[in-house]
Amino acid sequence: MRVRLSWVLLMACAFVDAAPSVRSVHKVKETISPPSKWTRGDRAPSNAIIELRIALPQSNFAELERHLNEVSDPFHERYGQHLSKEEVDALITPHPDSVSLVDEWLALYGLRESNLARTASGDWIKVKIPISLAEEMLDTTYHVYTHSSGTTALRTTSYSLPEHLHDHIELVQPTTLFSTFKRQATTFHFDKEEKFTQAVNAPPINVPTASGGKVDASCNTTITISCLKQLYNAVGYVPSAKNGNKVAVTGYLEQFANLQDLQLFYADQRPDALNSSFTFVSVNGGLNNQTVADAGAEADLDTQFAFGLTHPIPATFFSTAGRPPFIPDIGETQNTNEPYLDWLDFILNERNPPQTISTSYADDEQTVPKSFAQRACNGFATLGARGVSLTFSSGDGGVGDGDPDPATQQCFTNDGTNRTEFIPGFPPSCPFVTAVGGTIHIPETAVFFSGGGFSNVFPRPEFQNPAVPNFLKKLPKGTFAGLFNPNGRAFPDVSAQADNFKIFFQGTPGLIGGTSASAPTFAGFVALLNDARIKAGLPTLGFLNPLIYAIGATHPTAFNDITTGNNPGCGTEGFNATVGWDAVTGWGTPNFGRLKDLVTGKFR
Repeated sequence: MRVRLSWVLLMACAFVDAAPSVRSVHKVKETISPPSKWTRGDRAPSNAIIELRIALPQSNFAELERHLNEVSDPFHERYGQHLSKEEVDALITPHPDSVSLVDEWLALYGLRESNLARTASGDWIKVKIPISLAEEMLDTTYHVYTHSSGTTALRTTSYSLPEHLHDHIELVQPTTLFSTFKRQATTFHFDKEEKFTQAVNAPPINVPTASGGKVDASCNTTITISCLKQLYNAVGYVPSAKNGNKVAVTGYLEQFANLQDLQLFYADQRPDALNSSFTFVSVNGGLNNQTVADAGAEADLDTQFAFGLTHPIPATFFSTAGRPPFIPDIGETQNTNEPYLDWLDFILNERNPPQTISTSYADDEQTVPKSFAQRACNGFATLGARGVSLTFSSGDGGVGDGDPDPATQQCFTNDGTNRTEFIPGFPPSCPFVTAVGGTIHIPETAVFFSGGGFSNVFPRPEFQNPAVPNFLKKLPKGTFAGLFNPNGRAFPDVSAQADNFKIFFQGTPGLIGGTSASAPTFAGFVALLNDARIKAGLPTLGFLNPLIYAIGATHPTAFNDITTGNNPGCGTEGFNATVGWDAVTGWGTPNFGRLKDLVTGKFR
């Protein structure tokens, strides 16, 4: 929405007049090194409008995490006893002292309750103000930064807060956040129709763990809903449309899910689903335009396969508006925050969110300030405590998911030292989401682009012991020394097929690949498992990772272990898939039949 320049100037003057005459003593809150691939330009226009997000400390997140661990541990007596929205909100509501002190500080600059927007629990405050006022409040200077891709953002590399507020404000953004939030690098290509059917008359492939022990030969070149159900032992399972189970995918960056494409897909692969659809939910003004040209390959892939696998489970497509880059037009108000924080605000305020949600968008972890990553990750934990399973694609750059140098294919750190290092992605590196890697072909092998590695922000969670140390012991001594953090949260957790998916895009069939395919695929099977649990009178699965690692350790045949392939990147061959958990395919791909028996019985 365009704002009249005269109004902006008047508002800026009003804010300046209301500012305190004596500056409070400020102390630096956060400083980062100038990020690579971003070039600093002119000072930001002083009367451009920016929306600041102010994070207040969540009063008892440690207690929430304790609850999350207990209700997610299949060996704990509280397993499955998810918290209510009210119980979660009570644990993350800021302490009254923090609220009071921050409100007093904002009031010094003329910012009253009518100027503010708060999340349901009050742990985030949002306010739209001129850049000049943001600079005064944060004792900083904003500049126009331009990324090598051509996108721009209004950012700073350091900001300060009054010293007495440091314990009452965790972070303020957008300030030091230089992320390039993007959908995973799906590849889409058209093939002659005969490629889709060239193997139809070939004998089936013997796969002992598949439904009936065989998979159609055509699945080796073209993945369909039928292929996935055969391969992952789910043929014949019929979910309910009316037991309260729901599944969803998220859409960002103007990726729209086309309804005509969905019907073409259903006619081709799920004729029983014809004339059914999903519920569209707009977040922060998100759209779902339906012209042919507006169809998004990512959105089409996510909705067609997640919802094709789970029909007739009620399905939702969330479209969230906003992009991190800010085009510095003085008269334009834009959302400059990470869109998935807007989505988190929305979904955490929902009383009955879908129990399974898949996302195929991410940042490079090193472009996300640690404070921001931790706070966003806490939001994912909050959803898990309420019984929501979150899957994220693990990335499409192998161990070098951070946009390697095109000439050398080397990956460099973003901290000013320019060290060579593997680049993990975020949110896949958050321990409270399930990261899904990729496989290809039948028998399955790791697909070369499967993102995997180790976080530089989040330590290894307890549920990853001893699986991850066992993997590290298998690495030849000195392998990749200094290139990754062996004590970090390791990912992916699991995997699924990730290439040659047949979708319909802008009215035409084609093949698409990426872990953008594996994440909604795995989510689809999670939704089916939730259906089976509800039918058995049990709660939904919620936060998956403790269960996944417990199953991997005690019932490994519930996953199809992938032991071949690797994920090259950063000028290296990357990690190798191996027996048990590995940093290419996690525990492997799902065996739905065996998982269903485990999660509907007494897990021991």
